[in-house]
Parts: sequence; structure tokens; C-alpha cells
Amino acid sequence: MQAAMRVVALRGANEVKSNTAEDILSATDKLMREILTRNALKTEDLVSCIFTLTPDLDAQFPAAAARAMGLSSVPLLCAREIPVPGALPNIIRVLIHAYMDRPAEHVYLGEAAKLRLDLTGAQ
Repeated sequence: MQAAMRVVALRGANEVKSNTAEDILSATDKLMREILTRNALKTEDLVSCIFTLTPDLDAQFPAAAARAMGLSSVPLLCAREIPVPGALPNIIRVLIHAYMDRPAEHVYLGEAAKLRLDLTGAQ
């Protein structure tokens, strides 16, 4: 018997080398491709994506990377993380809503893995 499809929320984050458009786009592309691959998602499975950047990143919208990889029909939103003292710098985060019939695998790459040490074994 096949499991019913439901909307799930997937989280992920990646570090950005520097505040340049190229580095923001590259880090976003890598993060999105890893999330989609690990969760066997196609564009048509995606409901929406919300990207956030730490306050030190403002050279480009992460949504531009998602559009470049073909997510032109998916609603995308970019926002700024609140500037909490001591927070990890140079981080892009994403919250993806998608139709899935299995548990979500969250993806935290590079230094961003420190944000979710509870998931380290799954990385």
C-alpha cells in the first residue's frame, strides 16, 4: 500500500565564503541540489521556498540561484535573519514546503552543520 502524499517542511543551511553574488549563488545552488537529491524531489513536488541570509550577506538574492536551476514556477521568498549576537555568520538558510510520502531529510552543509548538531549523524 502506497503512503499518502502530504506537505512536509524541509530545512537546510549552507555557509557562504564571502559576501559576493557569485558565492551566494554558488552556496545556494549547492544547498538546493543537495536537498532535492537527498529527498528525491522534483520541481513539481515543491510548494514554496523561503530563503534567509545572515545580516552580513546582501550581495545577491538566493532565489536567483533557485530560478537559475529551473525553479521558475515555485514561489520563492528571501528574508533577513535577525542579528542575534554571537550567531554563526555567512549563512544561507532555506525552508522548503514540498509534497512527499516519506520523512524529510534536512541538509546542513559546511559550517552550517553546527546549527543542527542533532542531525550530524545524518549528514
